[in-house]
Amino acid sequence: MNSLSFGGQEPEVHVPRNGTAVAVLPPPLAAPSALMTGLEGRMRATNRLLAELPSTLASLLRPHLGRVAGEILREIRQSVPEYALPLEGTFGRVFVHGVEQALLQFLERVAHPTIPRDRRLELFRKLGRCEVAAGRSMDTLQTAYRVGARIAWRTLAEFGQRARLPLPTMCLLAEALFAYIDELSSLSVEGYAAAQARAAGALELRRKRLLETILAVPPASPAKIADLAAAARWPLPERVTAVALDRGDDDPGLSTAPVLDEVLADLEGPEPCLLLSRADQLAALEPDLVGWRAAVGPEVPLDRVGDSLRLARQALTLVRRGHLPDVPRTLCSDHLATLWLRQDEFLVRQMAGRVLAPLADLTPKQRKRLAETLVVWLGVRGGAPEVAARLAVHPQTVRSRMRQLEKLFGDSLSDPDRRFELELALRADALWATEPQPHPETPEPGEPDTP
Repeated sequence: MNSLSFGGQEPEVHVPRNGTAVAVLPPPLAAPSALMTGLEGRMRATNRLLAELPSTLASLLRPHLGRVAGEILREIRQSVPEYALPLEGTFGRVFVHGVEQALLQFLERVAHPTIPRDRRLELFRKLGRCEVAAGRSMDTLQTAYRVGARIAWRTLAEFGQRARLPLPTMCLLAEALFAYIDELSSLSVEGYAAAQARAAGALELRRKRLLETILAVPPASPAKIADLAAAARWPLPERVTAVALDRGDDDPGLSTAPVLDEVLADLEGPEPCLLLSRADQLAALEPDLVGWRAAVGPEVPLDRVGDSLRLARQALTLVRRGHLPDVPRTLCSDHLATLWLRQDEFLVRQMAGRVLAPLADLTPKQRKRLAETLVVWLGVRGGAPEVAARLAVHPQTVRSRMRQLEKLFGDSLSDPDRRFELELALRADALWATEPQPHPETPEPGEPDTP
């Protein structure tokens, strides 16, 4: 036996105390069938190997089935901590039945390798589905398969030594066993993937419903939100950040939700948005948001998330109208004053109408030029050169306009309270304009037109 090779590797030879040599062939991953691609290929390879074995082997091995199943169950529970559970309930039934059926079906296929067994194979897909339901990774079940294959081969090797089976038969039996275990593992992977896909789809629907409920008007009860969050596997945070999205001019057509578990997303609706449990999650989502504009609302308690999202959507509107810089990410916290002026149109227009009444009799062009000059002058609190630099006009143009403004507003320009009202009114009036107008490049008649 020392000269025997398998798949390019030498088998290990163990000599127990009774003096009987037991060959231990390489683990399942070294079997030739593992090189086949696709489940159907594995099954065909297994059937070819089984067809070469003497069918009488099945009847010789059957009396040892119960003992081998018991040894496999004990070894798996000792080697795989996730399975070290009492053999009761659903877990116990599925676990024990899986091991017993794996051994039984192997013997049946040794005896009758050409009989179709599609229905019986469904059990091993179910094992994969059970792993998803239990919240375990597929690695756990794969480890159990490897442990089971090792114990099964040790038993077969001992049996072969006692029965004096020919060496070629032992090699073929080992290859068939490992190919069979590889096939069962592939069936479980298939079941795991299918269940995982279904669970992901169901989870996505539950999370979408959770987001809709959190944003509902009137707001849902905390108890309802908590129940939906538990079903959606979304830990309820104390504070959240709403992000409004705009596909922009390029319309990337992103339709898949971000991958972060902590993020709730609606990317298919007319007003796409995200709900972050931590503000720093936005950076991790950058690859998913290429081509999108995003406005990030302030971090707020969960029950005020509607306010955060409302501000974020207003910020996007201001970006589209040109009142805020057109950048990929707009932080509302950087533009709170501008957003505040957008909160009550009626009140703002009332104030602007009263404070800016001296400009009412001017032509639209005159009104616009003087308003632009006044708001800059109020902001910089400097002389004509500083204001002219901001407006890209000649300082003499600024002086001419300021003389007009002094005639129109009189002592109001020196009163701190009136200056404050003027600046608010001018900024609000610009924000509530339907569309932004470009800065004119030509001066009014009589104004200097050279820098």
